[in-house]
Amino acid sequence: MNRTAADEALLALARIAMDASVRAADDLGGLSPVQLRALTALGQAGSANLGRLADDMGVTVSTASRLVDRLVSAEWVHRAPSPRNGREISLSLTDGGNSLLERYDERRVCTLRDRLARLAPERQDAVVEALSALAAGG
Repeated sequence: MNRTAADEALLALARIAMDASVRAADDLGGLSPVQLRALTALGQAGSANLGRLADDMGVTVSTASRLVDRLVSAEWVHRAPSPRNGREISLSLTDGGNSLLERYDERRVCTLRDRLARLAPERQDAVVEALSALAAGG
């Protein structure tokens, strides 16, 4: 496969981000990537039903249901009847889940900040600007 310089740079960025995520998860007691994806999705949504969480994560509802059972048992996710529809369940992060997610994000940011600090100061702003544009989709 012939990769361009842009391909190689994007793969390197993905590896750096994955490394930061794995290290942060290990620091927090070895949370699985799937658990962290679920916590992150709920943190971004504020609350969601099981179907939306499954869609956001790209998994089946039954997979999301088993995952939510584990997250509820760990007291990171609160499950309650939906105020909009009594047949649905509303999922949200508990205070413990929010705290865990904040610690996870802070550890990832610290690792990435350390990498950024290795660049010359005048290049750091350009990298942050480019990454912000990439994250915003253009």
